[in-house]
Amino acid sequence: MRIVLQRSREASVTVEGTVTGQITKGYVLLVGITHDDTEADADFLAAKIAKTRIWEDEDGKMNRSIGQHGGTILSISQFTLYADTKKGNRPSFTGASRPEHAEPLWQYFNEALRNEGLDVETGIFGAMMDVQLINDGPVTIIFDSRTK
Repeated sequence: MRIVLQRSREASVTVEGTVTGQITKGYVLLVGITHDDTEADADFLAAKIAKTRIWEDEDGKMNRSIGQHGGTILSISQFTLYADTKKGNRPSFTGASRPEHAEPLWQYFNEALRNEGLDVETGIFGAMMDVQLINDGPVTIIFDSRTK
C-alpha cells in the first residue's frame, strides 16, 4: 500500500455535486493499493499513521500524533499512486490492484484507522471526485508498506 498524507486545516470530497466527506483539521490520505497488498499492510499503515507525530506541541515542535492533537481523517482511494511513467508519455496503471481486491482492502484500512480511535470520513471508491483541501504547513508525507 502506498499512502500520501497531507496535513490539512480543512478538506472535502464532492461527487456529482454532493459532499461525501468533509473534515476540519486532520489528514487527507490518498490511498493506493497494489496487487499483493494484504490486511497486514493495512493494519501496519493504520497504526503508523495514527502514531506519526507531526502536530506541534507547546514548544512548536512536531511532537504530537493526530489523536493527541485532535483531528479527523479524510481517506480517498487513489489508484494513480501506482502509475508507471518509465516508458512513453501515457502512464500505465497495471501496478494498481483491481477494484474487487482494492475496494474491500481500502474499506478494511479505514476500519483499522477507526480501531486506532480515529474519526474517518471517505470519498467514494472508483468515483470521479473533486477534492479540496487547505494544506497545513504544508506537511506531506509518503508511506509505503513495502518499506517497513
